[in-house]
Amino acid sequence: MSQPTLDRSLTLRSIVLFGLAYMAPMIVLGTFGAIAEETKGSVPSAYLLALVAMLFTAYSYGRMAATYPVAGSAYTYVRRTIDSRVGFLIGWATLLDYFFLPMVIWLIGGTYLQQGFPGVPLWLWVVGFIVLTTILNVIGIKVADRANFLLMTFQLLVVVAFVVLSLRHVFVASGSVGSWFSAEPFANPATTFAAIAGGAGIAAYSFLGFDAVTTLTEETINPKRTMPRAILLVALLGGAIFAIVTYATQLVHPGFQFADVDSAAFEIARTIGADLFAAIFLAGFVVTQFASGIAAQASVSRLLYAMGRDEVLPRKVFAYLQPKFRTPAVGIAICGVAGLIGLALDVNTAVSLINFGAFLAFTSVNVCVIALYLRRRGAEERRGVFGYLVLPLIGAVIDLYLLFNLSGLALTLGVCWLALGFVYLLFLTRGFRRPPPEIDPLSAEKEVSTA
Repeated sequence: MSQPTLDRSLTLRSIVLFGLAYMAPMIVLGTFGAIAEETKGSVPSAYLLALVAMLFTAYSYGRMAATYPVAGSAYTYVRRTIDSRVGFLIGWATLLDYFFLPMVIWLIGGTYLQQGFPGVPLWLWVVGFIVLTTILNVIGIKVADRANFLLMTFQLLVVVAFVVLSLRHVFVASGSVGSWFSAEPFANPATTFAAIAGGAGIAAYSFLGFDAVTTLTEETINPKRTMPRAILLVALLGGAIFAIVTYATQLVHPGFQFADVDSAAFEIARTIGADLFAAIFLAGFVVTQFASGIAAQASVSRLLYAMGRDEVLPRKVFAYLQPKFRTPAVGIAICGVAGLIGLALDVNTAVSLINFGAFLAFTSVNVCVIALYLRRRGAEERRGVFGYLVLPLIGAVIDLYLLFNLSGLALTLGVCWLALGFVYLLFLTRGFRRPPPEIDPLSAEKEVSTA
């Protein structure tokens, strides 16, 4: 009896929507206050800088996804391009990003709901999020895709309403359409490049998603063509949404002073639309967290599946696919159980870990494209020196800059996590006397060509 394989059914639209859901467009409003403080009131500039940085890396992800159209993302790319041991460590660091993100998403969603319904305990909301997203992801990627489409539609409608109401508020206050066009949201007397760069480091958190879609490669129709296009579209569309929303928000509330930084978005929502829109805004936030949780849990389960299939993690546990639904059910369930840890953690501590793993993975993928160029300097690569060498080099430098500008806590916890992974790697390889386990590196590509 043949082993079940992942179901190849996702289109370009599906992949882009999953990426946008993972990025959670409305979360840009949830972090608006913090980034406004960091940038001294120049939030759109931080997002534009982060977008430029991410586009270089998105280009490199597209190159690698076309070369290796299999699940695993940065872990797989580094493993097959550079070294299996380095690939393991990058996969380990990426777990920090992927594994903690669903937990943070569910925790934030539960917190918002508790504010709206203070009589219901936080743990009940969090468990509800986990159970619903786990069921949808186990039933299958097609069901999750349909649910994701409906949730993203509602979320984007709330975002559009927020922008329209913001512009209306500015027009009413000034009496002129010309007030919609101002350079102040991008730069003011207090703005410095260092402050914008610091804000971009935080804003880059919102872009996590364009890379996560690569974990769905083996469930994508014609992945060599679809995946590179989807990666760039997710980054561009997400960046455009972030820049437009923060520009409109900064017009309504110039500067960076708030009664409560964490609830700045609710304060502004009430200003532009009174209590009714504030309630709709809260509903939109909850939907955002739910849709993002579906995408994040799906992504981490595929990464665990890839590492289990390579026997870097226990194969019988993590490489198991549920026969009927053809989904990595065990990985999905483990991610759900891990989400309960969020009830005992501080959100800021968990979030600080995410960007460390993300920037390290981003840097490594850019390096992979350069390594691919150096290893395969044939006619095609010589003609593509700009795309294989110059662009990924710029992307790697930018990602390293953002990595080293993270908070001391993020760097310390990230290095500790890497050290733990290094110890496990020593055990796995018997002190580097043997490489980490690996399946036939061409098997997945053969599946692609015959699908």
